[in-house]
Amino acid sequence: MSTFAKRERLLLADLLETAGPTAPTLCEGWQTRDLAAHVVVRERRPDAAGGLLIKQLASRLDRTMEEFVAKPYAELIQLIRTGPPRFSPFQLKPVDEAANTVEFYVHAEDVRRAQPDWSARELDPVFQDALWSRLERTARLTGRSAPTGLVLRRPDGRTVVANRGTPVVTATGEPSELLLLLYGRQSAAQVDLAGDHEAITRLRGGKQLGI
Repeated sequence: MSTFAKRERLLLADLLETAGPTAPTLCEGWQTRDLAAHVVVRERRPDAAGGLLIKQLASRLDRTMEEFVAKPYAELIQLIRTGPPRFSPFQLKPVDEAANTVEFYVHAEDVRRAQPDWSARELDPVFQDALWSRLERTARLTGRSAPTGLVLRRPDGRTVVANRGTPVVTATGEPSELLLLLYGRQSAAQVDLAGDHEAITRLRGGKQLGI
C-alpha cells in the first residue's frame, strides 16, 4: 500500500519548521503556528475536532485550538512528525491514507505557496493518480458550496463534476492543482478556467471550502 500520507506528513512538518511560527499561510487568518495547532488538534483531540463539522462543538474546538496554539511551536512540530496517539484510528494505514493524504498535501501547499518565492512541486504520476482518485470520490461533496457549476478536467480529458449548478466553469489542470482549487486555494491553484466571465469571477472569489 502507498505511504503518501506519511510522506506528506513529514514534508508538512519540515515546511512548518523551516518557516517558523509566524509565517503566513493560505488559510485565511492563520499563521503557521495556527495551522500546526489545527493539524495536531484534528489528530489528537477528536472530542474537539468534531467542531470542524458540528456547530454545537465549535466552542470546544475554539478553546482547544487556543490551548494548542499556546504550546511551544517545536512541540507542535514534533507531534505532527510522530503522528497520532497509539490507539487512534489514524494509526491504521488504510485510514491514514484515506483521511490524511489530501489533508497533508493541501496544508503543505498552504505553507509553501504563501511564501513569495514558491514554485510548483514536480509530483510523480502515481501520486497524481492517487489524488485524482480521491478527488473523484469527494468532488461532489466538497464542491457543493461552489458559487457556480464546476467541472474539473485533467489534461488528458478525464473529468468529474463537482457542482451541477449553472452557469458552468470548467477548470483544467493536474489533479493536485484541481484539489487546491476545490478546497478554496483559488489564488494559488495553477489551473485554466473556461466559461462565463462573471461565473469565473465568482469562483475565484469564493470562500475557502477548507480542510
